[in-house]
Amino acid sequence: MILLLPQQLSTSPSPQHSAFVLWDGGFQLFAKRRLVCRLTAMVICIALAAASRGLVAQSTTPDSHTADTQSDKPREGGQPSAVGGVNTGGAHAAVLDSEHRPITAGGYVKDGPVLFKDIARQAGLTTWKHVMGTPEKKFIIEANGSGVCLLDYDNDGWLDIYLVNGSTYDAESGKTAPPKAALFHNNHDGTFTNVAEKAGVANGRWGFGCAVADYDNDGWPDIYVTNFGKNRLYHNNHDGTFTDMAEKAGVALGNWSTGATWGDYDGDGRLDLFVPGYVHYDLANQPASGDKGVAYSFCQFRGENVMCGPRGLQGEPDHLFHNNGDGTFMDVSEKAGVADKNGYYGLTSLFVDVNNDGRPDLLVGNDSTPNYLYLNKGDGTFEDISYASGYALNENGRETATMGIAAGDYQNNGLVDLYNTTFSDDYNPLYRNDGDANFTDISYQLGIAEPTVPFLGWGDAFFDYDNDGWEDLIVANGHVYPIVDKEPWGTSFAQRPLLFHNIEGKRFDLVPAVEGTALAQTYVGRGLAVGDLFNDGKLDVVINVMDGVPALLRNVSPDKHHWIEFKLIGGAKSPRDAVGAIVYLTANKMRQRGDVLSGGSYASTSDPRLHFGLGDATVIDEIEVHWPSGATEHFPAPQVDRIVTIKEGQGTKP
Repeated sequence: MILLLPQQLSTSPSPQHSAFVLWDGGFQLFAKRRLVCRLTAMVICIALAAASRGLVAQSTTPDSHTADTQSDKPREGGQPSAVGGVNTGGAHAAVLDSEHRPITAGGYVKDGPVLFKDIARQAGLTTWKHVMGTPEKKFIIEANGSGVCLLDYDNDGWLDIYLVNGSTYDAESGKTAPPKAALFHNNHDGTFTNVAEKAGVANGRWGFGCAVADYDNDGWPDIYVTNFGKNRLYHNNHDGTFTDMAEKAGVALGNWSTGATWGDYDGDGRLDLFVPGYVHYDLANQPASGDKGVAYSFCQFRGENVMCGPRGLQGEPDHLFHNNGDGTFMDVSEKAGVADKNGYYGLTSLFVDVNNDGRPDLLVGNDSTPNYLYLNKGDGTFEDISYASGYALNENGRETATMGIAAGDYQNNGLVDLYNTTFSDDYNPLYRNDGDANFTDISYQLGIAEPTVPFLGWGDAFFDYDNDGWEDLIVANGHVYPIVDKEPWGTSFAQRPLLFHNIEGKRFDLVPAVEGTALAQTYVGRGLAVGDLFNDGKLDVVINVMDGVPALLRNVSPDKHHWIEFKLIGGAKSPRDAVGAIVYLTANKMRQRGDVLSGGSYASTSDPRLHFGLGDATVIDEIEVHWPSGATEHFPAPQVDRIVTIKEGQGTKP
């Protein structure tokens, strides 16, 4: 392949087309041969990515999913760039429904299957409200919203709901009481009671995310809460209360942390903690368009003045904390090679084994900068294969504003695929796992790219909502600029969720939003988590709505398919809650994969139990568990339509 320099590319005929043909060819050629020439691939990919960024900025073609009109170059090494804002695709033509509403708040159909109903009010969740900054959203810290975590904090067999709250300027200055987080205890009767104050997890800081795991292997889930300011590590006291151990444990940090993840990266049986940093921010000196020497042109969206950032602002470092096994952690970010020397804007992260070698790898979704994929080398360090793997950029060689990461095996081929949410005027990329940690963005081929362009996505998840044995996709959406409601851009501040139905791993169909159902409701959605909240074998969805009450999308799908759920308990050499374990289930002539994960979806954690839809199958043929310890066991098939506990050491070796 001939490598053209950016100057050569920019003078080529049809520069936009030429750049991306070369990028795609170069990426496919070298990424597939990563084991042989990984270094060469990285050099070429980085050069081509830089070239493509420059080229794309020149494009003014509407409706082109390769255009980037938001900014013309990224900030490097933590230094401000010439242009601020968010990296996204070029301005697309407005998409309106038959009643001339933006498609993000319209496009409803009158008839169709009723799949989800928002029962938040009936369940008692609307007694709590999220608050973040001011309604005007003049500054970026006011706009990102917060996450949600599902956990069984009291070990009664029913999922509870933890909702992170934001804060206000008056609360930060001590003028008013701060907003509080919520811990909704599951009452087993379809209702929930907020026990956050009693439990000691109200936080009271400017909160963004949460990640759940049993970090001390005592059999009780703990909660890590990320904030602007110091973070919290809520240790479960086994009596319905928690104690903040962040300072003592050495994981409090400071400034602005976002979507954390837990995983046993070094295989010692103890869960380690990764915390991405977003923007290094100062409330006393917030950048605003036209203020304090900031040019009006620096912070714009479609020519209108908006909040500044993240591009042009200094990035906050990422941190990997090794679990010492005595209640404390050691920062090993530099040693492990995951400290984010580029100063990218981390929004979410996830430990997950992408190459099936039994070791959790690390994904970091970055806002308006390339994503990271760190391959676990098995010696306490990681190799940055972001570009060579194909995960750093989208199919056009352009970085995206990644908000959330969903991981799941949508093809049922034993490989975990990745789905990222992004900014409006851009599509959400689905990266197919081609094996050996190589990924290909196939969103347009699957037909799921175009519908997402007007939406601004946040929390997301693979989940089998109809129990047919194929993992579907759900996305929470909501804009960051209130001004969009006043402009004819075909988007809106509050947006409806998107549900994509998996058609046997061959394509995804957008599920119509039926009037009167939760899919036809609009929310300023942020964090999203899925789980079986009512222990009925159907996966429900909780959305943390910015400046609003939460949404609880109860699964009322009319399907009659069978299902099974597993609660995993690790042995002496694995984390007790089995984070990092992989279950392969064979039934109905299909072999499905499920991973026990903590994190991923924007600043959120879903049900730790693994759920498998079985279709019409009434018999499970095989259950194979790959434990974090490295052990593999087979377990006898239980009866279907129930929740089953599986303990390491009680199965049979293959």
